[in-house]
Amino acid sequence: MSVLQRSSERPFGGFRLGAYLKNVDWLLFFVTLALAGFGLAMIYSASYQDSNIARPTAYVDAQLVGLVLGFLGMVVVSLFDFAWLTNWRRYLYGFTVVLLLVTLVIGDERMGARRWIALPFMDLQSSELAKLLIITSFGAFLAEGVELRGRFRFVLQATAYVGVPAALIFVQPDLGTSLVFLVIYFTMLLVWGARWSHLAVLVGTLLATAVMVLRVLPTTFGVHLLKPYQIERLTVFLDPQLDSGDAGYQLAQSKIAVASGMVTGKGFMEGTQTHLNFLPAHHTDFIFSVVGEELGFVGASLLLGLYLILLWRAFRIAAESKNLYGSLLATGVIGVVLFQVFVNVGMTIGIMPITGLPLPFMSFGSSSLVTFFLASGLLQSVHIHSRVALYGGRVKGEPYGQLAT
Repeated sequence: MSVLQRSSERPFGGFRLGAYLKNVDWLLFFVTLALAGFGLAMIYSASYQDSNIARPTAYVDAQLVGLVLGFLGMVVVSLFDFAWLTNWRRYLYGFTVVLLLVTLVIGDERMGARRWIALPFMDLQSSELAKLLIITSFGAFLAEGVELRGRFRFVLQATAYVGVPAALIFVQPDLGTSLVFLVIYFTMLLVWGARWSHLAVLVGTLLATAVMVLRVLPTTFGVHLLKPYQIERLTVFLDPQLDSGDAGYQLAQSKIAVASGMVTGKGFMEGTQTHLNFLPAHHTDFIFSVVGEELGFVGASLLLGLYLILLWRAFRIAAESKNLYGSLLATGVIGVVLFQVFVNVGMTIGIMPITGLPLPFMSFGSSSLVTFFLASGLLQSVHIHSRVALYGGRVKGEPYGQLAT
């Protein structure tokens, strides 16, 4: 085995296409495409009769833009040696914070939230892209501080590192995505090797903060950090009848849709809850309800099976990575995918609060689709470049791993 040194000399010299194709994780590649294709089909089924759009394929056409951009981005990211990202850590983090600040200042406001920046070809939801940016920069931050695992002061610095962009997303307001940042923070800290005593202090502080925000500040001081609808969404899943006209109605209709699909479903494009508009947000937040109604237990199991394969490949990539940074990147992606699948599916069947988190690759939204394609490309990069040297040049820095000779 030989050690690859990082230097700035010819980072793209002598690209070896054969070695690239041989080391691509093709199962991960095709599962990614299968999930995106599945999502396109269900978005079309959910929206082709929507009276609010000019043509039946309006949402599918918009999602196709994200699919093409995401696919190209996935390929490009997989070509890059992930270790090069460590040299750009500060720039990636700075861009993340600036992007979120710009969104708060000039972003489009919709439904009381300022989360989008209008681009000529798509609307960019900055918080979606910020997930991947913070995984890459936070992973480099932790890898650089690997000798400081035993110092709680460094853990506090790591908390501030993730806390700043999470706070900017929280005030958009977007509680769901800010919780995703919390998941990224804890999963990557765990793999990094933070002390259990430090993690216990962090979890205890988090629980105390939650009690303060939800109970103490509103009842004692009249300070409401959460919007009324956010509190409603967090609690109504315990009893949908508490609010049968809004969040409770959404949950009740979703559970009806999923249950009515039974084993094999009502048939593709035949969902009555969906097409009679009883089920709200059927092409976005509640796309899994459409799957359950039209394809039944069989279709829902197939979809969850695809996610399990994706997560299995990601876990394998994290375990086989020959350096800490690669493992941290893969772990961050695992945390986001696992959390969003669990929360989104859980909210459609009433075991999780309604948070508005999209179902990866499935829910309508070009920003989300592009982000998860890029995340898949990042997994490919860790897999490929931990196994073989694709370029004749080297990347600046310390040794980061070993290559098969």
